[in-house]
Amino acid sequence: MTLSDNHIRAVRARAQLLGDPAADVVSVVRSVAAIQAQSSPAARLAIRARSRGLTAPDVDASRAVARTWLMRKTLHLVPSADLRWLNRLFGPRNAQAGRGRRRQLDLTDELCERALRLLQDLLPGKALTRQEIVDGLAADGIVLDAESQAPAHLLAYAANRGLLCRGQDAGSEPTYVLLDEWTTEDDTPDEPETELAQRYLTAYGIATAEDFSAWSGLPLGLCRKAFDALDLASASNGFALSQTELSAFPCPPRLLGAFDTYLLGYRDRDLLLDPAEAKRVNAGGGMIAPTVLVDGRIAGTWHTKRTAKQTKVVVEPFTSLSRSAISGLESEVNDYGRFLGEAAVLVM
Repeated sequence: MTLSDNHIRAVRARAQLLGDPAADVVSVVRSVAAIQAQSSPAARLAIRARSRGLTAPDVDASRAVARTWLMRKTLHLVPSADLRWLNRLFGPRNAQAGRGRRRQLDLTDELCERALRLLQDLLPGKALTRQEIVDGLAADGIVLDAESQAPAHLLAYAANRGLLCRGQDAGSEPTYVLLDEWTTEDDTPDEPETELAQRYLTAYGIATAEDFSAWSGLPLGLCRKAFDALDLASASNGFALSQTELSAFPCPPRLLGAFDTYLLGYRDRDLLLDPAEAKRVNAGGGMIAPTVLVDGRIAGTWHTKRTAKQTKVVVEPFTSLSRSAISGLESEVNDYGRFLGEAAVLVM
């Protein structure tokens, strides 16, 4: 089926819940397959844009979702019920890929295995910050430079081995808990790669195996095999699940946070973001700025300026916006303030 660019964007935005928000945290996360969670504030905003009535504390308090290192060796927020099988799919790959960097940090295989045994004694019944873990390991003879990347890589290795995951943040500090204490569910699908491909296409609407590989970090051959196992319909720019409704209305204007999943799901972003403006969104170093979405296309960036009385949401559009788009963004800013419990005002 041949679809216009506007039509494809509308289908993708609807798949991302940007036009039809969900009512709870886990429904959002399950619907979009996974949310990048290197930044906790950005992950919260990804959920805000796809939900109704939730607040930031609602997101933080949910144990129905969990964070660990998965796609592209990066922290992602996923349903807790899927944590184990996703960890088995990505963990061994991530652990092997990180071995060279661990060696550079003097994290030998022997030291890592010893640290895992100590963490099994250190973490039960607790949610510890990175510094608390560093201190606990030091008390048992494993001394790590807290200012180096060694603690982070050791914790990622422990997560990839299925020992721990991220817990709830303690203020601005992440904590770490035993995976067995966060979730006991373990319902591994018969074909994990195919299951993930199904969820990916549910979340991204119309895409290719190359897109799936770029998003997941899995080998392209494996991604093509997973696509071949699905019942797909050919559509412009790729494939969709056969049950996907390939008709949709443009979504309302949205304020997307940094690293938003809407931009991270495709190898080629040209349909969503004018290449001439790409550096305003991704200036390098893997950073994806908070963006303004209008009719399914990135129409600008935004940032905040906070004072004691209010938060100014400063929108910097790429071109002039229509009156209806600005009105929609005013509603978004109001909801942003409600979500964070702040008085917020739009500044163009």
